Amino acid sequence: MAALTDVGSLITQSPDIRGGRPHVAGTGVTVMRAAGWYNLGCTPEDIARKTGRSLAQIHAALAYYYTNQEAIDADLDAEAEEYDRLALEHRLQQEPPQQPLPNK
Repeated sequence: MAALTDVGSLITQSPDIRGGRPHVAGTGVTVMRAAGWYNLGCTPEDIARKTGRSLAQIHAALAYYYTNQEAIDADLDAEAEEYDRLALEHRLQQEPPQQPLPNK
């Protein structure tokens, strides 16, 4: 008989890894990242291929996500807002200063 894996051991948290965010044990793949890809339309199989993780690990991450969806969605929203803010800041720094119109 094959060795059994405790599903609860597939997701862990450590302050030293990914800022303490829950992640697939033994990896840096966060639950938040797997959930983000899933919400963008990736299948669990797609996410497993992208990350090199097993399908069981990805399903564990998604189960954790659905168990804690409100908090993880809030983190995803905050990350998207920060991305938008930084992108705007970068665009504004790249634009040449506006020249005043000449007086007639």
